[in-house]
Amino acid sequence: MEPQTKTALLGDLRSRIAVIEKRPATLSTGHGGVGDTPFGNLPAGVLHEAWADHFSHCGALLGFSLGQARGLLSARRPTVVWLQIAHEGQEYGLPYGLGLAGLGFDPAGLIVGRARSVCDLLWAGEEAASCPAVAGVLADIGFHHRALDFTATRRLSLVAEKSGSSIFLMRYGREREASAAAFRWHVAAEPSGAAAFDDRAPGGARWRVRLEKGLHLSGIKAAGNEELGGKSGNRNWVVDWTENGFAIATNTQEAAGTAPLSGAAPAALGYRLSKAG
Repeated sequence: MEPQTKTALLGDLRSRIAVIEKRPATLSTGHGGVGDTPFGNLPAGVLHEAWADHFSHCGALLGFSLGQARGLLSARRPTVVWLQIAHEGQEYGLPYGLGLAGLGFDPAGLIVGRARSVCDLLWAGEEAASCPAVAGVLADIGFHHRALDFTATRRLSLVAEKSGSSIFLMRYGREREASAAAFRWHVAAEPSGAAAFDDRAPGGARWRVRLEKGLHLSGIKAAGNEELGGKSGNRNWVVDWTENGFAIATNTQEAAGTAPLSGAAPAALGYRLSKAG
């Protein structure tokens, strides 16, 4: 049997066992194997909320959600569905195929759908999650809508649990509403660490992640980065992206104070221009 076939079969077996056992997530320091990376053992078939304070973090939010969904892919479930509201998609764009490949995510395994309204998007999310070939559904919703209430999230949670496909609600803003989501993540972009070949060049993607809900359900233990503040029970991590998925950053200060260029002073914009008018 070829090594790739063995790897695929083992991955499929692990995903089936994880669904049956509803195995909790684990965190560890360092850039270890797939089983040791943060969020690598999250149970399938649950509803997540991933929040960013502002649309400027939409790239980080999408990358984090895709990274979570990638860990759920298997031979039986090779697809992730990403849903947007049409007019919001026209403003914020689409993922870049080569960028997805850089995350180890096959662009052919991502289905993009655009709905006219939040109600249509929620319906499409339920239908997509019910498909046995879908590992995860990303519902990117820019603004709060009255249709997205506790009842709607409860429906999504039940669909995810029944189908075994996880759903990630990607939300924006600082206010939180009542939700049936099992996990709530606060995500922000973080300056990348140094590149391996040049300590003055930017390295791989890096996120600051806080688990706001689901700590006791998940069994996650803080390792490396302890709680940095906020309500009791919250946990914060700075995580890198590696070839094996997420890993807790071992040096979160390496990017601070490092010039991104060779040290040349940037030109003063508008220097010597007239101030009149």
